[in-house]
Amino acid sequence: MQCFGQSVTFVLPMRLIKDIPHERFKIQLFNYNAKYIVKIELGQFEQSYKIGELDVDTIEDVERMITAELLKNAVSRFVDMRTDWEEAFKNKNNQK
Repeated sequence: MQCFGQSVTFVLPMRLIKDIPHERFKIQLFNYNAKYIVKIELGQFEQSYKIGELDVDTIEDVERMITAELLKNAVSRFVDMRTDWEEAFKNKNNQK
């Protein structure tokens, strides 16, 4: 959009569609920029997965993608993330 010779960009906010109950994780489904975003949180870490709105028929399709196998693999990545972060924290003063 042009406004007095300047370009103006509108940024739409990420919209929370749904909180998906889970005993271990905080799982949320968002909509942003023609994509669905599944955000999985555990403690201070989070993982997100994006899929185009046109790649699925319904929000329920996205929910069905959040399987026990996906969450099991997410736990492994969370462990790796924690290990990497702890190593970075331990080495923070050695890089000066």
